[in-house]
Amino acid sequence: MAGLQQTNSEKILLSWVRQSTRNYPQVNVINFTSSWSDGLAFNALLHSHRPDLFDWNTVASQHSPVQRLDHAFNIARQHLGIEKLLDPEDVATACPDKKSILMYVTSLFQVLPQQVTMEAIREVEMLPRHSKVTREEHIRVHQQQRFSQEVSCLFHFSALSCCSKVVVVYLLWK
Repeated sequence: MAGLQQTNSEKILLSWVRQSTRNYPQVNVINFTSSWSDGLAFNALLHSHRPDLFDWNTVASQHSPVQRLDHAFNIARQHLGIEKLLDPEDVATACPDKKSILMYVTSLFQVLPQQVTMEAIREVEMLPRHSKVTREEHIRVHQQQRFSQEVSCLFHFSALSCCSKVVVVYLLWK
């Protein structure tokens, strides 16, 4: 399955993140989705390179992932010139969008020190390839895929009569 493969760029980026956040015990980044949803990884990444910008303990003690994410995105915008490309509410989910997280972390990579050791890269290569997906996440993703198929089918069959569209939707949901 193509979605499970990691490119070399992703491995290097993940290695950099893991190496940068190694001294933050609350943070364990193993992917570019769920590892970022609580906001701690973004803040740890920023703090590891720029500890002068904020007090880690204050941010880590915030109870709301949305607050922590908002904090990280505001710090990155104000002090590093990185636009607030993500909405905290979109990231504070069980499985945020991988491409969006990759894009934002790449932006951080471009402005922060980029030293990556071979040890960090080897460590990433040893991470489990498959992350555990909860039943609810699986159902949600499956429903989104079905909805996308329905929309696609409805788009392709737009010339058909209304009754035909209803039949196509019914068959897809079956």
